[in-house]
Amino acid sequence: MSLPSITRWLNRTALVTGASSGIGSSVCEAFVKHGIKVIGCARNEERIQALASSFTEKNYPGVLIPYKCDVSNDEEVEKMFEWIKTNHTGVDICVNNAGFSFNKPLLEISGKEMREMLDVNVVALTLCTSKSVESMKTRGINDGHIFNINSMSGHRITGFLNFYTATKFAVTAITEGFRRELVENSKIKITSISPGLVETEFLYRTFNNEKQAKDVYATVDVLTPNDIADILLFVLSGPTNVQIHDVLLRPVGQKT
Repeated sequence: MSLPSITRWLNRTALVTGASSGIGSSVCEAFVKHGIKVIGCARNEERIQALASSFTEKNYPGVLIPYKCDVSNDEEVEKMFEWIKTNHTGVDICVNNAGFSFNKPLLEISGKEMREMLDVNVVALTLCTSKSVESMKTRGINDGHIFNINSMSGHRITGFLNFYTATKFAVTAITEGFRRELVENSKIKITSISPGLVETEFLYRTFNNEKQAKDVYATVDVLTPNDIADILLFVLSGPTNVQIHDVLLRPVGQKT
């Protein structure tokens, strides 16, 4: 893949939520490989620290800086952005990757479980986006980029993980809402990345059943987290006058 313009992000600062595994950790590595300073945010600081140490050992030109934060907690998110401002000036790229699902149908899922999913999948994404834009505008950064890691479930209903699907439909709407607000007085870009099946810990955690997760992943030649990271690099390397708003990608052979 040719990335002629990715060098313009050298030494810039990115925030990646849900950075400790899966798509988040692959995005962190891809960014650090290209000289970007990454604030890796997750509840499991030890896993991000291990990633950071491995990147240092590989002599990547960028750096991964671990930060422990539960993005479902508004106060912790506020403190994180204050810490970034104090220690690293601000955010130039924000990757809203944190998300999860309960394996329950709408007829059985509890109010508490729904609110927990909304807090991470929707509210935290919206708050981190608005705080990142505030950071960019305060510093006169007019070429910043927001990425929302969405899902094909944000564009069609399969009858599977239905409340998770609802949260991803919300991400689709919120991304378009931000795009319309941003275009009024800035050139800050926002992009929704909607993968089909990607082999990560997501289904293993959701099902809490290794065989069931493996059976789903075995139905098709699934995408990898590195595939998604490559898409982000591709978008960041694009011309400054091009707004790539919505990327939908499936593994070849996935029907829905």
